[in-house]
Amino acid sequence: MITFLSDYGPGDEYVGVVEGVIARIAPGVRVIHLGHGVPPQDVRTGARRLARALPYTPAGVHLAVVDPGVGGERRAVAVRCGERWLVGPDNGLLAPAAERFGIDEIVDVGASEWRLEPVSATFHGRDVFGPVAAHLALGETPAGPRLDALVPLPALPADKVHVVEVDGFGNLITDGRLPSVPVRVGGHEVAVGRTFADVPPGALVIYEDSAGDVAIARNGGSAAALLGLRAGDELELT
Repeated sequence: MITFLSDYGPGDEYVGVVEGVIARIAPGVRVIHLGHGVPPQDVRTGARRLARALPYTPAGVHLAVVDPGVGGERRAVAVRCGERWLVGPDNGLLAPAAERFGIDEIVDVGASEWRLEPVSATFHGRDVFGPVAAHLALGETPAGPRLDALVPLPALPADKVHVVEVDGFGNLITDGRLPSVPVRVGGHEVAVGRTFADVPPGALVIYEDSAGDVAIARNGGSAAALLGLRAGDELELT
């Protein structure tokens, strides 16, 4: 089994091409799509979604591609975490999920014998990561230099609250704590609640989401659009 997450989106052929490469190498392997709507080049959102999703999937090979540094100096890696392999760019994308399961081995697969040749400078999902994931799913052992550590996600300032992710509904996922009383954000009152229906349609609620993070939502709408906020912005709660 291979899970697949990326920022390729639904409009181009990229997802289908990667799955086609996997099918040519490992035709009997099932591919589970975790989603391809990560905002383009948003490594932090991709890393968060991968780490949230994998505890609910069987052990196997987990392919993730959000790769703004493709063709540059960033490494291509396969990370063994017990019975799981994580495959993708070494830019912070894999680090939270790998740390959650525990890292046993990190292999640099940038020059893997499994690559498709010639390797494109801009489509390593097709030419490097997809083939490596397929061969791993067949139980093969990767060759390549062993590495000591993964590149971590850049830390956000600890003394600020940030929007760390905007989901597909426009909910603002934050790195803050749940307040005990209503707050205001950008001049809008935000009630403390448990779910969206705790406030009237169009109103804002701050709550603990299904992953245990503190989020702000608009009942029946997009909090991100209403407040004009996006991932990476500081959030002032008053």
